[in-house]
Parts: sequence; C-alpha cells; structure tokens
Amino acid sequence: MTELQSKLVEIMSYFHDFCCKNNIRYYVLGGTCLGAVRHQGFIPWDDDVDVGLPRADYDKLIDLMKASNTSKYVLETPLENKDFVYSFSKFYDTETTLTENTRYKTRRGAYIDIFPLDGAGNTKEEALKHFKKIERYNNYISTKTCAINPKRALYKNAAIVLGRCIPEFVCGWRWAYKKVDALCREKCFDDAVYIGNMYGAWREREIMERSVFGEPVLYDFEGLKLYGPHDADKYLTLMYGNYMQLPPKEKQVTHHDFLNFDANKSYKE
Repeated sequence: MTELQSKLVEIMSYFHDFCCKNNIRYYVLGGTCLGAVRHQGFIPWDDDVDVGLPRADYDKLIDLMKASNTSKYVLETPLENKDFVYSFSKFYDTETTLTENTRYKTRRGAYIDIFPLDGAGNTKEEALKHFKKIERYNNYISTKTCAINPKRALYKNAAIVLGRCIPEFVCGWRWAYKKVDALCREKCFDDAVYIGNMYGAWREREIMERSVFGEPVLYDFEGLKLYGPHDADKYLTLMYGNYMQLPPKEKQVTHHDFLNFDANKSYKE
C-alpha cells in the first residue's frame, strides 16, 4: 500500500469500530466496494475511501461525532466552514495534511468521504425523475466549487468559468446545496423501494432498489472487516458492468486531484 492508503486503513478501522459501537449502519461504496470484492482491499491505483449511510444514520453520526471527545478524528459537514466546498461530509485524521485542488485549495487531513443515502421513489421512473431535479443543482454546485483542470473536458471547464461569473450573493453554491439537501430529505431511505447516493459521481447509476443494499454484509479489506451492500454483485454490476475485468493500463490511474500529502504533519499547525 501507499502511505496514503495505509493511513486510510487506520481511519476506516476507527470509523468501523465507532459505527459498530453506536449501532450505525454504513456501506462501503463505489471503488471501495469494488476493491473489497475484487482485490480484498484497495484497487491498486485508488487513493480514497467512500462510505454511505442511510440518512437517519448519517445524521446520527454527525450528532455523535460533535459530542465525541476524540481530537485525532473529526467529521466536517457541508456549510460548516467557508472553504469546505462539498455537499457531503468528510471524516479526517487531524494529524495529517492533504490538500485538494478545489477552487479554494481545500487543506485538511487524510479523509474518507461520508455520503448520505436517501429514498428516491417507489418506481424506477419516479426515482429517476426525483434524481433529475437534484442533479440540476449538483451540476451548478460543481461549476462554483471545482478547480479548472486541463485534464478535464473543455466544455466542463467552460461551464466552470461561466458559473463563476454569477456572483455568490446572487446565486451561490450554498443556496444550491440547501435546495439539494431539502430535496434529498423528502423521501425516507427505509420506506422507499428505490434509493440512491444523490451526490455520487456515477449519477443515475447510483439509483437502485433498496434491497440491493439490504442488511450490511462484512467484506475483507486490507486486513479489516468492513460493511458493504448485501448483494455486492448486483450493486457492482449496476455501477460498472463487468466489474471483475480490469480496465486497460492507461485508465489505471487515480481520479483525484491532490496537491500534496503529509502523513506526519497536522493541517492545523
């Protein structure tokens, strides 16, 4: 493992124990779930961890972490700080430093992404219609918070430039986030037939039947046991298709834009 991956394993070990102790449901998502099933750990070129919590458990985690007396690990939530430009939460190791290339060059510690999982509807059509309303706001938020990146498609960089032309006091990303949050909370995870990670990078692919997640199941991950979807095969097939086939060499690269990482220095210093 890389130095960053090793640090992420430490964070996940604490996070898993905290959730088990406090009866909080969680599932590893996306590439983390794929890594657990295909590699029993990280995808070799991956450098992050994604987890999803049903909305009620997500809110419970936030409340408990605020009341926690640990100083090594903290949970940061949307709108908490001016330079925190994410619509989901992040769980940090405060004894490290990691800087992401966002519009504001967000500087924190090594982290895991914490996504809420929300109800979407009782039919696939209803769920996708609900998601489309949310997606419009999510796309707008991206134009206001992302950094211009030469590796990104030209039209996406152009959208970012245009988005920045709209003053924050007129129509800022925080206003859009509040709209998204309200829409996401309209439907309960445990009551809906279809649910999803409304903030996920794979967009409508992340809308699926709640039964796919079901009761969390333990999977091997770099010597740990972490919870993931009950039907991981169906989850990964819906997300990636033939997920056991490795991508071509030229696509075996990280999709994150990190400016620096220091495992031995706190970002608070």
